[in-house]
This record gives sequence, structure tokens and C-alpha cells, in this order.
Amino acid sequence: MTSPAYDDGPIAALRRIAFLLERGREDTYKVKAFRGAAAALLPLDPDDVAAHVEQGTLSSIPGVGASSAAVVSDAVRGRMPERLSRLEAEHGGDLTAGGHDLLGQLRGDLHSHSDWSDGGSPIEEMAFTALELSREYQVLTDHSPRLKVARGLSAERLARQLDVVDAVNGQLDGSGFTLLKGIEVDILDDGSLDQTEEMLQRLDVRVASVHSKLRMDAPAMTRRMVAAVQNPLVDVLGHCTGRLVTGGRGKRPESEFDARAVFEACAETGTAVEINSRPERRDPPTRLLELARDIGCLFAIDTDAHAPGQLDFLAYGAERAEAAGIDPDRIVTTWPKDRLLEWAGRPVEAG
Repeated sequence: MTSPAYDDGPIAALRRIAFLLERGREDTYKVKAFRGAAAALLPLDPDDVAAHVEQGTLSSIPGVGASSAAVVSDAVRGRMPERLSRLEAEHGGDLTAGGHDLLGQLRGDLHSHSDWSDGGSPIEEMAFTALELSREYQVLTDHSPRLKVARGLSAERLARQLDVVDAVNGQLDGSGFTLLKGIEVDILDDGSLDQTEEMLQRLDVRVASVHSKLRMDAPAMTRRMVAAVQNPLVDVLGHCTGRLVTGGRGKRPESEFDARAVFEACAETGTAVEINSRPERRDPPTRLLELARDIGCLFAIDTDAHAPGQLDFLAYGAERAEAAGIDPDRIVTTWPKDRLLEWAGRPVEAG
């Protein structure tokens, strides 16, 4: 049987394979192999790559292994790579049965990570993928310094990152997409935030999350979360219970706190409750999602993506929000960029 034609080139084929592997939550080492091969080919002249294909010497290029070489050979010859065809069938379709109408209304995502902290890809790769997914904006929210296991950003590193974001936006000028400046800032034990006020004020959007002492007793955890939500520099309360329901990291129970008190504080301050779309989190649980809905909270459907393919996880959050009957206009990630930035910069004095 003749292979279908393919004319997007070898680098696009390798990137698409990596994206589909991430989207399907496959092993990270496989993803790195294909992304590494794409990076190895990027500076090469296409004619030189074609010569390697004809001579059978692709594997002599550092970073190109046997599986990647097979993909490149097919793509250079205008044939659909078998690996790509198989992954499109396995992972290229709809991720969910529901939520499609709401998914179509989402304009962006307020929570994502790069290799500056614990993400797996450079900032520009995350931004280019968000653009390819027709997003209007993506917020880069690498971790704050206390989370050392995730290589959290000191104020100095965050300041340098902001310059990189400006440079990426310069490359994408005119595309209709903007990479916004943000952070996932740790909520410390007393409810204060793990970054300087000066740096937090320089950002477009701030997600605040609990990452430590998740088993703190309920009254103390409630005070901690309410204090954070009431800080005028917090825009989104991230994965509020901290639970894990499946996945390679195992399961983790919900943190205990007075959800009504926390969500009432969110409603009062205009802080959005994150609907974390990662399949292993599904946070908040349905009963708390419905409680926040009934209290009148705003919401942000976010991917918490640590890799480009995970930027498609918005579908999971959209399905849950639609099933809960949440009005799309209460979901800040359905808002256009200017409205989002006006909300995130709402005029309240810090301190």
C-alpha cells in the first residue's frame, strides 16, 4: 500500500510526534528523543538533510536516532511517516466526549511552565505551540523560589525571564498571540507569597498555589488560603485541594480547609478559582466546583501544562465546567486579552 503524501517537512513531523506523545501522556523519554531530533535538524540546510537521507547517514547527526531517522526519511521523501500516522490515530482525536462548545470559547490559559522551572520545553516552544493551537494568549507561570525541587525562580531569574518573554513577543508581533508574564507563586504557611511585591507587580497575571504542608490542619489551612486570596496581587487560586487522583506520582488526598470561607473570599475579591485541567488533578473536585459556582466565584480553566502537548488539556477543564453548568462569562479564560488584563490589573493597592 502506498503511503499518503506528506509535505510539511521533517522538523514539523518530529514536533508533531512529540506533541501527540505529550497529549497522550506517553513516556517523557520518547518525547525528548523526537524534540531533540527536531532541534538537531533545525540549523541544517534542508539539502544537507536530504543528502543524509539518500546516503543513509541520518543517525550520524548527533541527536538523531533510528526512530527519528525513519520519520525524517519518510518526510523528506514526501511520505507520511508511519509513526506519525499511528499517533494521529491514537492521540489526535477529541480528548473528551463533552465540553466542545465551551472549549471553542476559550481564548487562553493562565497557567503553564517552561524549562526555566520544572517544565520540559523552552519558553519559545510553549509560545509557538499555543499560537498553533489558535490561542489569543498564554500566561507563563514558572514556580517561585521556595519550590527548589521545581527550580523555582528567584526575583533575579524572574526579571531575566521577563526580558525573554519580551523577545518572544517581538518574534510573534502581528500574529494575534501574546505570551503574558506571570508566575505560579507559592502560598507560604502564613498566607504570604513567595516572591517580592515589586516583582509580582511587574507581572500580568499571578496564580497562587499551595505546594507545601498539604496536610496542615483545616483551620490553619483555611486562614492560609484566605490570606492569600485577599492579597490584591493574587488573580487565581491554583489547584485548591492539591489532590492527585491518578498518574505516575500516585494518589494524594485533598487538603482540608473550609471551602465555603475560601470561595467566599474569592468571590469578594474577584479572584478566580482555577479549574485545573490536568487529568491527574481534576481540581477542584466536583462538589467544590459546584459550591464555588453557587457562591458566585469567577473561574479560570487552565492546563498547568509542563510540556507543549499538554496545552491541549484545556478540553478536560472545559468538559467539567460545562457539566457543572458554569456560565462561560464567569470563566476569565473566555475573555479577550484586554478584558483579562483589565481584570488582572484591577485597581487595588497592595499591602
